[in-house]
Amino acid sequence: MIDLLRTFLAVVDSGGVTSAASVLNMSQAAASQQIKRLEEALDSRLFERAGRRLVLAPAGERLEAQARRLVAQSDELVTAMRAAPFEGEVRFGVPYDIIGSFVPSILRRFAKAQPKVQVSLVCEDSKIVLQQLRSGGVDLTLTTETECGRQGETLRTDRLVWVGAPGGDAYAKTPLPVSLGAPSCTFRPVAIEALGKVRRDWRAVCEVSRMEPVHAALEADLAVAPLLRSSVPERFEILGREARLPSLPEFRINLYAPPGLSPAARDLADHVRASFSGRQKEK
Repeated sequence: MIDLLRTFLAVVDSGGVTSAASVLNMSQAAASQQIKRLEEALDSRLFERAGRRLVLAPAGERLEAQARRLVAQSDELVTAMRAAPFEGEVRFGVPYDIIGSFVPSILRRFAKAQPKVQVSLVCEDSKIVLQQLRSGGVDLTLTTETECGRQGETLRTDRLVWVGAPGGDAYAKTPLPVSLGAPSCTFRPVAIEALGKVRRDWRAVCEVSRMEPVHAALEADLAVAPLLRSSVPERFEILGREARLPSLPEFRINLYAPPGLSPAARDLADHVRASFSGRQKEK
């Protein structure tokens, strides 16, 4: 049943059986069969089609939260039983845009499982932490990218969205005030290209990748910003069609854990995988 629920959640997160099968490293036919088996076991239709995407049917909506909880518990149990008492240091790279959304819970669980391992957190843009991975500056890293590079694995697919202050009007100003990341930020060129395609004039209000100044500009209604949907704090608003801003593409949250890792680093990588397979950020 856990494998069936894992496939169900992969379809929910990716919006389709084909994408889910790719993430789970199985054939499309096998993924479809697992969804069918789950629907038969629960005697419920879990998905409906909306254009090219699959969306949750009412029964699927009721199942999602419990499925995530069960899969997370299963993964945590397996990880705990396999874990050995490691020592040493692990250098973990994480981009600014997802560190607050996902990393704290991962590090809390890892610290409980491996209290003798010291984790050194390196927070930079995805391009920079990948460079540090190649140079040996970090042992493993998360990234946010439109694709997944060699030796990487996609843990989740998420939509880039425009975000502003609730009730704000920054989105209506001309030129459009935008909080953009530094030149190394992977969101920056995508947002600029999207604005260029619709010929929307814009000006940069904030050009750093650290989240504190970006959030400050949003709270003051001085700008809008492109953020991953799952990383949008509750105090901000995801701007809809009424804002008349160009749509933005999906990004992948990838894990790069190259061969030759220390046992402690491999265990941290397992904790990262378990966290993403069993948890969706609650909105």
